[in-house]
Amino acid sequence: MAVQALGYAGFGSAALEDWRQFGTGLVGLQAVERSPSLLAFRMDDRKQRIVIDRALPDGARFFGWEVADAAALEALAGRLEQVEVTAEPQALADTRRVRALISFRDPGGNRLEAFYDAQTDDTPFKPGRSISGFRTGPLGLGHAVLTVENIDAVMPFYVDLLGFRLSDYMQKPFRAYFFHINARHHSLALIETGRNGMHHLIVELFSLDDVGQSYDVALSQQDRVSVTLGRHTNDLMTSFYAKTPSSFMVECGWGGREVDPSNWRSFELQDGPSLWGHERVWLPPAEREEAREMRMRAAAAGLRAPVQVMDGNYNLLSGTCPWWDSLK
Repeated sequence: MAVQALGYAGFGSAALEDWRQFGTGLVGLQAVERSPSLLAFRMDDRKQRIVIDRALPDGARFFGWEVADAAALEALAGRLEQVEVTAEPQALADTRRVRALISFRDPGGNRLEAFYDAQTDDTPFKPGRSISGFRTGPLGLGHAVLTVENIDAVMPFYVDLLGFRLSDYMQKPFRAYFFHINARHHSLALIETGRNGMHHLIVELFSLDDVGQSYDVALSQQDRVSVTLGRHTNDLMTSFYAKTPSSFMVECGWGGREVDPSNWRSFELQDGPSLWGHERVWLPPAEREEAREMRMRAAAAGLRAPVQVMDGNYNLLSGTCPWWDSLK
């Protein structure tokens, strides 16, 4: 694939101090001062992953998609001949902390940037609060979820031109399509709402306790929780969603599944977006009730999925039930 990972994301907002408190105190990011109008956040060895820019209007956003090298960047620019592509000046590349980048827009008007050779920092990542860290590396920052007027008008751009691959999709309680470019179940998702906008950005933490403690912080702040703690049916992430100082959410999650891009086959989700939890405050009442009913049906059917763990973050319990042992 030409595009390898979601490398960074940026948002326009004048509420820099609110963002600083949210990013460090709730999410656990490391705040890095860039200028009086620019606040950056680290989440690993990269110099920056998320940028909040006072000079951009509220609601403005950009997404940096990483490619392997200069040749890959040139090849991608050549594939985008049907859209306007700008080779950005070195000054912007320096601001983004990358070697070089191009910019263009998707059919929904979102500013996309493709880059290579992101800068790393000599100093270790220092989280804003005590957490075990974020799962990034070759999987990228996380995933971005966009609202779109019409999925069918936007999907060919990402699939045919940028090389994204469909992981799965759902038609109810809302229409949503999920796309991967590496082993992360999805680096991009599109939700059809009738308007173009930003829905949420995920950060995946190494420990379930990190998520739970973030949830406690969010619960202590009025109207901060936009989606309650729950677990997804497709990427199997245990997560909650917190309202940012801007007009979108950040999902704090743990235990996302991996896919093998070489043999993954997409399918339609029949059981809704969540196995349990995830009461969606943002949904209209009718769709919220439909989502709740789908969760109840999943529970009645005994829908389950193994947790996704890594070496070092679990202990294997001994079997104590002959019936359970017989199922393994």
